[in-house]
Amino acid sequence: MDNRNSLLATSLIGSLMVLSGPAAAETIRVGIGHQSMVTNTVSGGVVLEKLGLLDQYLPKTGKYSDADYQIEFRDYDSGPPITNQMLAGKLDFGVMGDYPLIVNGAKFQATGKQETRFIAVTGYNLKGTGNGIVVPAASSVQSLQDLAGKSLSTPVGSAAWGMTLKVLRDAGLSDKVTLVNQSPPVGAANIAAGKIDAHADFCPWSEIMEFRGTGRKIYDGSEAGVPTFHGIVVREAFAEKYPEVVEGVLKATLAAQKWISEDPMRAATQVAEWTGVDKEVLYLYFSNGGISTMEASIKPQWVEAMKYDHALLQKEMDIPDLDFAAWIDDSYLKRAYAAFNMDYEAMVQNVVSPALHAPGRKPAEIWFADKGVVAYDSTADMLAAEAKAKADGAAIYATYVYDNLTGLKLFGKAAYLVKDPSGEVLAFMKKGDSERHIAERGGIPLAATQPVAMLP
Repeated sequence: MDNRNSLLATSLIGSLMVLSGPAAAETIRVGIGHQSMVTNTVSGGVVLEKLGLLDQYLPKTGKYSDADYQIEFRDYDSGPPITNQMLAGKLDFGVMGDYPLIVNGAKFQATGKQETRFIAVTGYNLKGTGNGIVVPAASSVQSLQDLAGKSLSTPVGSAAWGMTLKVLRDAGLSDKVTLVNQSPPVGAANIAAGKIDAHADFCPWSEIMEFRGTGRKIYDGSEAGVPTFHGIVVREAFAEKYPEVVEGVLKATLAAQKWISEDPMRAATQVAEWTGVDKEVLYLYFSNGGISTMEASIKPQWVEAMKYDHALLQKEMDIPDLDFAAWIDDSYLKRAYAAFNMDYEAMVQNVVSPALHAPGRKPAEIWFADKGVVAYDSTADMLAAEAKAKADGAAIYATYVYDNLTGLKLFGKAAYLVKDPSGEVLAFMKKGDSERHIAERGGIPLAATQPVAMLP
């Protein structure tokens, strides 16, 4: 072989070596739209982000050994903008409430070109509390019927909006109450300023207004008789291309739920720093017996609730059909549970429901600034401890009691307390319920200034 041919052969071999060398690392965007100020969604959003959980659970072996993850968290006030961003291909995952989840699935299916999959729950309340209707603290309004001829604001398209449609229809008020579209922060500000008659919102805005003393709840979502929950959807195209990434996101969500549940006071304090939501409000949701249950399985109760909600939305807003069988997919979640040696089917059957006198749960708590949360054997004992703490100058963040009718956890400040003839102190969510108890069984109401000392 002459020099020219030898040089040509060497060049060809070099070119082949370049062509057959290691492939460039694939950049995989993981775009998550979430709502940091919504308590039921934090396990699928802000906790993942701030604790760096995706770094721990996204796959890094096999075809992902050279993956370059581009993780993007985008924070929103409500669910509808997340759906819009997913439709535009700018987000891969969305964390939102039950009504927005339904609209998300229906809108995607209606395109005929792309779909989403409902893959996990981030938090739930079986009785439906978390949503609520609030009036200014000084308002004379005490019931839904008192809203006739008045204005009620709500984030249109949200879980609270869906609840409001049902509530007004059931009460015969659909044409008697003017609905105004307002975001949670705007609605809360207008309640505080007395610029709106009422505001309906999702968790935890009703409780924020109660805690800050700006609003008073006249309707709780539990009265609608439909469970409320938040969950995660993913674009089908993304899930089919990166199923192991979807599993990784869900593993991180399970880890976030565990982190919240194993130390609710720590979680409430930390999430408050990240979001600006009062830690006392977050504890009301995260604590044992609290409003939120952090568990991810997709239970039959959620499916039935969504079918009911979808029928309501079709009647009221004419949203597209939704093939639930195609949309709901818990296969990724099952594998995530298995990776943690957890029995998925057992969790599906384990539904937590607020209940009075639950085993192992004391009826009242005080969150002290210096020694944390202390539980008491009775509400009367809690009130005595509170009085002593005030006399001693001890700082108290909040007190907590349970509604005598539903077992739902309440701020002591927001509860209507009744001392019955036996001397036992009972708590009620609504003034009318406390008055009815007194009329039927006797007792005396405790003055609003007696029950709780709440620090700003």
